[in-house]
Amino acid sequence: MKKISLFILITCSMFAFGQKVSDFQYISIPPKFQSFKQDYGLTAMLTKTLKSKNYTVVASDKLQWPAEAQANPCNVLMADVVNESGLLRNKVLLQFKDCNDKIIFSVKGASSIKEFEEGFQDALKQTLASVSTSSPVVQTTVANTAAITTPSVTETKENANSVSSGNNAVKFSNGKVDVMKVQLDSNQFILVDSNSSSPYATFKATTKSDVFRVKLQNGEATLGYYENGNIVIEMPKATGEYSKETFLKK
Repeated sequence: MKKISLFILITCSMFAFGQKVSDFQYISIPPKFQSFKQDYGLTAMLTKTLKSKNYTVVASDKLQWPAEAQANPCNVLMADVVNESGLLRNKVLLQFKDCNDKIIFSVKGASSIKEFEEGFQDALKQTLASVSTSSPVVQTTVANTAAITTPSVTETKENANSVSSGNNAVKFSNGKVDVMKVQLDSNQFILVDSNSSSPYATFKATTKSDVFRVKLQNGEATLGYYENGNIVIEMPKATGEYSKETFLKK
């Protein structure tokens, strides 16, 4: 029997000084929408629709983001779908937040289809009709955290493969490779190769101060630490031993 949606309600709200979802290229989708007991196919629908509108969908784990997104987290919006169902209708709220957790766009949708999976998908489909096609602009917003100010890093017009940063970013070099330290949050940062704009190494904090778990560009895991203001990586050798690679602050 063909099911017909009897009622659709869409309410749109825009915030944050005129920023629009279409101003962004990257949208992060969480592994699970917390207010739903099941996924009901919402993740797949949201991902497919955003991609059809020329957005690049990324995971919630920043370490899996493309180099450009890692270099400037404020180029990424965080999407969420919230269950706001009542007794008679399946309702969803689609939200997009910026790097400072500020809602810049929200859409409410409601469907009278009683089956959860079809009803939630029907409501989400209506909300997605209000999301415009991606037409990204350079984001100048800087992420705020309680402990640090995150520097922004953008590609320069002169060389698409080089990166430049805000005033708080720091350059390092081991004599062969020049890198830019980009703080993702209070517990992790990356070294971005200035020539290729790709992550050279990713650092995650350990329980010991100034010592980090490091994931190298080739996927190998090792340790790193601060030494006299410089960054040291213990580089693994084929023999199973390690060599000390020091990046001096420039």
